Amino acid sequence: MSLRVQYLLFVLILHGSFFLLALQYLPEKPFYFFMVEAVILVSIGFSVRLFRSFIAPLDLIKNGIEAIKAKDFNTKLTQVGQLEMDELIAVYNQMIEQMRLERVKQQEQQYFLDKLIEASPAGIVILEFDGKIRSLNPIASGILGGSNQTYIGVPLSTPGDDFTEQLAQLRTGETLTLARNDGRTYKCQKSEFIDRGFQRQFLILEELTEELLKREKQTYGKIIRFMSHEISNSIGAINSILNSMLNYKNQLAEGDADDFVEVIDVAINRNEHLNQFMQNYAGIVRLPPPAKEKHDLHEVLHTVTKLFSVQCEKRQIDLIWDLDQEPLICEFDLQQMEQATINILKNALEAIGEQGRISIKTSNNPQKLLSIRDSGSGFSESDRSNLFTPFFSTKKNGQGVGLMMIRDILMNHGFGFSLQRIDPQTTEFLIELK
Repeated sequence: MSLRVQYLLFVLILHGSFFLLALQYLPEKPFYFFMVEAVILVSIGFSVRLFRSFIAPLDLIKNGIEAIKAKDFNTKLTQVGQLEMDELIAVYNQMIEQMRLERVKQQEQQYFLDKLIEASPAGIVILEFDGKIRSLNPIASGILGGSNQTYIGVPLSTPGDDFTEQLAQLRTGETLTLARNDGRTYKCQKSEFIDRGFQRQFLILEELTEELLKREKQTYGKIIRFMSHEISNSIGAINSILNSMLNYKNQLAEGDADDFVEVIDVAINRNEHLNQFMQNYAGIVRLPPPAKEKHDLHEVLHTVTKLFSVQCEKRQIDLIWDLDQEPLICEFDLQQMEQATINILKNALEAIGEQGRISIKTSNNPQKLLSIRDSGSGFSESDRSNLFTPFFSTKKNGQGVGLMMIRDILMNHGFGFSLQRIDPQTTEFLIELK
């Protein structure tokens, strides 16, 4: 029963009792009867006034409570002219104003934080209490390979590749440097914060690719330039001496002359191979910026594959074409793109060896893509993170130059790429064109 109802019942019972008692004076002493009735009327009037004085502020406070429940912090109470109630209303209004200011401050800070996360050059992934993704910024969604909505509400390991699985296993406070199958390297850190009294976790993904590549080139560039200079000078002088020694072949016995010439030729050829070996590395260091023009990539693919047609026929390797019906027009440096494509196809042929297939597929919509798949032996999981590392090669006599050159050419063009095993019999090199 509300206070309002209790007060009304009290007033009715009290004045009803007085009225019944006053009825006893009506037959004998009507004057007293009317005096009692007058007192009752005055008491009723005073009770009504008192009722309004108590109930009206309570109604105001009730309205204020409803405003707080509705999170409306702009509504304030007006004073009623009673000292005690006005003091209470003043405290209430001060509290509401403070709550409004705190809410505005919180909204501004949240807006600033959201904008800061969205504009951050690092990928940020915020996790739910159960480890599922609550939100992520555009950089993080690009790193994971999808859109923001693709990963909301799903476990971090959903993409299922080696990179996201290692992210999911990252412990709070731990920092790891992880490499993707496109040669990009990221510094991954997992931390936590307090949200509504509970600890929640978030990931910071900072790309180190450009910085690492710059340091790599600074390191091996100096070494290669020094070695190339010294070796070229030495080889030139040595080959000159060896060629001069051939003039003495006529002074040797007839049976020894042929062996002498053969040994000298082998030494000269090995020197030339060594010189070419160093020139390959020097070419990577001196790779110029791409001179981009619009070209049809289909024409480039047909031109390049002609270089390997004889090898494919001898090795019984089938070329399977699945090109988009429309020309694949992109802006790229023609010579550099031809070189990158040649290296990709060369790697595919060497991975297959004998009897296999190479599939070349392109698409214009929804994105411009070039996919080159081969049925070769591919690479092991342990080699995945080292594929684009300088001087690393899975081949017995490999120099570790091909993938480095492909990586530098595609990154200089701003093209995304990845090298991955689709299944035990299929390896794919995928290029995302612009």
